[in-house]
Order: sequence, then structure tokens, then C-alpha cells
Amino acid sequence: MLRGNYIAKMDEKGRLKIPAHFRRKILEKYASNEVYVTSLTGENVYIFPLKEWEEIEKKLSILPTNEEAKVIYLTNTSFWGQEGEIDNQGRVLIHPILRQRAEIYGDVAVLGQLNYLNVWNLERIERFLAEHPFTEENAAVLARLGI
Repeated sequence: MLRGNYIAKMDEKGRLKIPAHFRRKILEKYASNEVYVTSLTGENVYIFPLKEWEEIEKKLSILPTNEEAKVIYLTNTSFWGQEGEIDNQGRVLIHPILRQRAEIYGDVAVLGQLNYLNVWNLERIERFLAEHPFTEENAAVLARLGI
């Protein structure tokens, strides 16, 4: 499981240094350095181990080709997305269009989201957290799972 938050650095060539803890977990679980880097909105960056992304694709393939939710999801994740790999120095390239839109430069927050990483501009994640506080409704949904 990928959990927690680490501050990481983007270099001038657009490569994100994946925190060592996350890198180790990904390699242990997936035995692969292949990833799919994408977003739904361009506001933040998702880094999926490629095997996790392929599971999403299998589920999507069940839906009809013209299913609107599928078309929109795939259009967004394809526009922002690119296959990549974690190099020997633990870096992954973030697509220039996505990097610019998400304002991913310098120090960034890398959040573990169970089976993928969620990368945010530090100011944006703080704003997101302020605008989306954890609510009683959220607690009720999770309580149904015993959380």
C-alpha cells in the first residue's frame, strides 16, 4: 500500500524524484518500474504502477465504446497521460503539458493513495484541503465500511 505524504523535487528537465519509500514499495509489490502518469483534470498528477493502470483498462473495456463516462475518462486520462518508467535514480518524467497545467515545479507533495501516487503543487493541495474539509457525510460513508 502507498500511504502518507512526502515532499519531493521536480528537476529542471521535468523529472520527479519519487520518494525512496514509495519507490521501494512499488518495486516490491509490482516488480516493475513501469508507470502510467496521468490526470483527470490537469490540476494534479496521478502516477499509477502500470499493472494497476492495466487493471483499470480491463474494467473500462467492459463498457460499450460509446459509453459517455468511458469516453470522457479515457479522453482526459489519455490527453494528460503518458507511459513512463522510474529510472535508476528514482525519477519519472512528467508530460510537459501536464506539468505546466498542474504547476508542478520545485518542491511538490507526493501523496500515497493506496495503489497510486497523487502529486500536487504545494499551494494547490493546501487550497484543496481548505476547500474540501472532511465532513460528517464523508464519515458516514466510511462508517458503512467500518472505518
